[in-house]
Amino acid sequence: MLEARFHRKLGLYWLTTGAAVLGISLVGIPLLLLWYPIGLWATSRYIANMSAELTTKKLIVRKGILTRTENTVPLDKITDMAMIQGPLMRLFGIHKLTIETAGQSGSGALISLTGIEEAAEFRAAVMAQKSALAEQSQPVEAKVDVAAQTLTCLQNIEETLRRIEARLPQS
Repeated sequence: MLEARFHRKLGLYWLTTGAAVLGISLVGIPLLLLWYPIGLWATSRYIANMSAELTTKKLIVRKGILTRTENTVPLDKITDMAMIQGPLMRLFGIHKLTIETAGQSGSGALISLTGIEEAAEFRAAVMAQKSALAEQSQPVEAKVDVAAQTLTCLQNIEETLRRIEARLPQS
């Protein structure tokens, strides 16, 4: 089991993003004084409640402050894991991972994870585990199918050789 760690600058990134949004809007400028103490508390609580665990068969993501959510995604259902990094994210050295699955409704990512340390390595580990799981379940069926096809082919060859031998003149 692999558990993701979150970047130490994630809270500061969210605070800065919120301050930029408030600063752009005229109504938000007075709220900047409230944003930092409330935002600091909220981001630290949110990050404390965030986790992402990779097991042999699934990815479990937990997050939330008031409403806590837990998403369990079977690895064989994952169709794409995108890694996104905007300009402000680059400044803080943070990436966002988005996870899309087969059969998900609507457009966009099913799960979005911002601020995972070593995001590329975590993504690679998820995809490697997904591949290992696919190889683990597929070869048993594939080997049985290949073995049956090989046996059938050999039996056809044997029958053909017997017919050829029967037609050859005896010398």
